[in-house]
Amino acid sequence: MHSFFSPRKTAIALAVVTVFSLTACQAPAKKAVSPAVAGEAPKPVDTQVSQRVLADGLYEMAYTAEANALYVASAQSFKDVNGGVIYLLDPTTLATKGETHTDLKNFGVAIDPDGSVLYTTNSLDSTVSKVDTHSGKVLQRLMFTEKDKDGSPFGAREVFWHQGQLYIGAVGDPGVIWVVDAQTMKLKTRIKNAGKWVTGIIYSPVTDRLYAANGGGEILVINPRSHRIEQRWTAGDGKAYLFLNLAEDPATGRLFVTDDSKAKTTLVFDERSGKVVKRIDGDALGIKFNAKRNEIYISQRESKKVLQLDATTYAVKNSWSFDSHPNSLLVSPDGQTLYVTVKQDFNKDNSTKGPDSVARIALK
Repeated sequence: MHSFFSPRKTAIALAVVTVFSLTACQAPAKKAVSPAVAGEAPKPVDTQVSQRVLADGLYEMAYTAEANALYVASAQSFKDVNGGVIYLLDPTTLATKGETHTDLKNFGVAIDPDGSVLYTTNSLDSTVSKVDTHSGKVLQRLMFTEKDKDGSPFGAREVFWHQGQLYIGAVGDPGVIWVVDAQTMKLKTRIKNAGKWVTGIIYSPVTDRLYAANGGGEILVINPRSHRIEQRWTAGDGKAYLFLNLAEDPATGRLFVTDDSKAKTTLVFDERSGKVVKRIDGDALGIKFNAKRNEIYISQRESKKVLQLDATTYAVKNSWSFDSHPNSLLVSPDGQTLYVTVKQDFNKDNSTKGPDSVARIALK
């Protein structure tokens, strides 16, 4: 193993993979069959699902309607490969329109409202990068200084843009949330005592609060002006949880949170009371709410499925099966398309059984 990729970094990488790692009458699953060779032109599987093998280490995605572009963050391989790539894809055909090769590995992504700047977390190096979407150039970077008890840097996981600020969750114990000026890329403050492993971050226009999930089974309710943690919600049932990703239905004030590790479930919190009002059993990794269709989408890494649920009844309207593991989800701005990164299994030497894929699902 090359010296630039230490055993400790490998351990962090697998931890980040895990953390980045959801019934009623269920419609027949639609099998999405991918091309056999990386880089092939995408092939339509049916009228609803198309899938393209793209590259190793695919994680989060971002979409900009202005440029008609889908961005995909890649960490590349965790074995004998330095750096990563940000792919620019055509959102309809999934064909590659551009690539930015970076010397650091990319995981989480956020995009500013006008689509001109992309932000990506370089989790293994405790860094966030600012990328010009027009030129593909890395404009600025900020490296964080927090370290774990063994001296390794905190992993920078989720990045969330809100009103000119970046909120970046740290995979550490105890974790922090870094608040960064998105324009200057200067660290403004730290939200401390955020629990073990800060994972998902979201903003609610209903309550004007940020919500952050952590690996200790807490939802942190944060004032975006004072940056104070005002409340800490738990499931309240005495069971252990490792919360991951978040979604919200602003119309009803429901907050959805997945647990793909300890509880294998999706919990629905009432934002007014902070109490759990519904449990959706089953392994659950990524989650998105689609207000235009009143639907919830859940990626099931273990079950190799993506679920489409009615957001009112929680009934499964449809599901799509894959040959490997659905990971991150993204809904297009018009609410009519769902994008999925689909990951391969890891071998014992930290290589994978093949490159990851991007799937496009035309919702109906």
